[in-house]
Amino acid sequence: MEEFTLINKDRSRVKVFKPFEDVSKPSPTINAMEIAYGCVYKRNSKPVMKGSRVESIEDARKEYKKLLEEGWKKTSIFKSYL
Repeated sequence: MEEFTLINKDRSRVKVFKPFEDVSKPSPTINAMEIAYGCVYKRNSKPVMKGSRVESIEDARKEYKKLLEEGWKKTSIFKSYL
């Protein structure tokens, strides 16, 4: 799985979807997604990440689909910051 970053229509909020690996176990397995969220205060600055949560892959897919339907777009402009 790879990492995806979505930004809202106003370009003021971002959400980052990435695989969650439980490093406390001897062999990490990926069966969940970490969803980090933050705000963009200036267009040319890095986003301020406010927090994150871990969701099942199915719940993360539902949220990702819902955000796309609301007009959020996939972006890579913050890849160097995150």
